[in-house]
Amino acid sequence: MKTLPKAIAVVGVVAIGVVALAGCGGRDRDDHAMVVQASTDSGVTVQATGTIKVVPDGVLFSFSVTALTDSTATAVSQTSEAAARVRDALGAQGVAKDDTATQNATVYPEYNYLADGTTSLKGYRGQQVFVVTLRDATKAGEVVDAVVAAGGNALQISSVTPTLLDTDAAAGDAREKAVSIAKSKAKAYAKLLDVDLGDVVYVTEVAAPASFVPTMMADKAFGATESAPTQIDLGLQEVSVTIEVRWSLK
Repeated sequence: MKTLPKAIAVVGVVAIGVVALAGCGGRDRDDHAMVVQASTDSGVTVQATGTIKVVPDGVLFSFSVTALTDSTATAVSQTSEAAARVRDALGAQGVAKDDTATQNATVYPEYNYLADGTTSLKGYRGQQVFVVTLRDATKAGEVVDAVVAAGGNALQISSVTPTLLDTDAAAGDAREKAVSIAKSKAKAYAKLLDVDLGDVVYVTEVAAPASFVPTMMADKAFGATESAPTQIDLGLQEVSVTIEVRWSLK
């Protein structure tokens, strides 16, 4: 018959006690004692999320210019002319060239789908898609109207999205709030367990600043002269930081 070790130490996060095993073969019970000892790395770990709300300082403006003609060459040419007009309008509004990015440029045949299941060629569609970063959020509506006027019926707006461009200050405030919440949680657990908090063992940023912002959509172009000036409501944007902190226990 195999002899069990005299003592087996089991280390856990929080585990104390002594469990006596029944003797076998007439041996003394103490020869087979299992000791479960307190762990030296006992502690409390909490997660906390700090969230603040701030007014967006910029706007992302996504739009496209398009032309439907009887040839690919003409489609590309007319689309390029419309694109040049809206670039000039952006420049006149003080938008830097580096803040305008071409996302896509395409030309493709477009068809009519008839009731009898047949198709007929409608023409060739040229398109260029742009995303523009507007760093002065207060002028966003004015810029949108200028681009619409320049692009005319060739313009299609995809989205106008208020966004936070400078997240450093907001993220700092969110981290400060997350740390405060984490401390409160840890102190509450320590009080419930009738122990004292020791030093911080580690802190990890689980989730970096993230946000959800509303989007103003349009499925067709509109002229600035046909309606009141466009107003972009910036609203509030959430900035969140989630951390995980572990304290030792005394």
